[in-house]
Amino acid sequence: MADVITYREAVAEGIAREMRRDPSVVCLGEDIGEAGGVFKTTAGLFKEFGRERVWDTPISEQAIVGAAMGAAMTGMRPVAEIMFSDFLACCWDYLANEIPKVRYMTGGQVTVPLVVRTANGGGLGFGAQHSQATENWALTVPGLKIAAPSTPADVIGMMAAAIRSDDPVVFFEHKGLLASKGAPPPPDHVVELGHAVVVREGADVTLVALASMVPVALKAAERLVQEGIGVEVVDLRSLVPLDMATVLASLGRTSRLVTVEENPYQGGWGATLVSVVADEGFALLDAPVRRVAAECVPLPFADVLEEQVIPTVDKVVAAVRSLAAY
Repeated sequence: MADVITYREAVAEGIAREMRRDPSVVCLGEDIGEAGGVFKTTAGLFKEFGRERVWDTPISEQAIVGAAMGAAMTGMRPVAEIMFSDFLACCWDYLANEIPKVRYMTGGQVTVPLVVRTANGGGLGFGAQHSQATENWALTVPGLKIAAPSTPADVIGMMAAAIRSDDPVVFFEHKGLLASKGAPPPPDHVVELGHAVVVREGADVTLVALASMVPVALKAAERLVQEGIGVEVVDLRSLVPLDMATVLASLGRTSRLVTVEENPYQGGWGATLVSVVADEGFALLDAPVRRVAAECVPLPFADVLEEQVIPTVDKVVAAVRSLAAY
């Protein structure tokens, strides 16, 4: 394998590894076959596995997720692609009312081991209906696992864990990270969901981020170290399960917390994380908690306006700076 792999290549590689390992894994979605996916995240799969295991579907999110649900209930491990995460709304009944409840309502007799993977997030000027970060939608539904990797190695490792999970997983692939590069992981790489990682150590402020906000947090940390502020950056990697132990351990070292999320401030995952800190880690805090999040408006199409809405390095730097001086 090459010395570096892109995030988009890592998606196809992660799926291919599991398809080679387990013949019950199949893929379905719009244009994922010979076209290789609209974002080229399924390139090579059709050539290697053929139409028996890689299914091009009609343009119907309900059909894609409904078929995946049925396949999962009858012994397959489907990986269904919804082209843009905004379109999860089109199959929301399956995702919110059906899939996460089957195991519970059958007393564990039937599981739904499927992955719904989707291109998520903004920063590319795709407009209000194709740019949303929607992890917070899935977070409101008990019974769904939520993965949102920030590096190519994590894409491959978390894809393995997601596909092997007996519970349904919503797998968010960030559009703004697709071209980013990183070292490819070893052959049997698995990153269990629910394990956050400290990607930069620092003694003054804990900065918790997810997906595309991880590189934003790391850039902010680089800038702040010039001012003598040591920022510890935690990549959450998944929201369900949520690794609060790693966050609280970091907070024990820094005593200050900032969350940075692309979800809107209203109902964002940072609010849940902060409430757990208030419950379980209040004594660790030496300052108020700060949340840097997207504004509560539809995402603008114009780049200069979109930048006003989504968290930026400047916004994160300002929040951390004010907290360090508290």
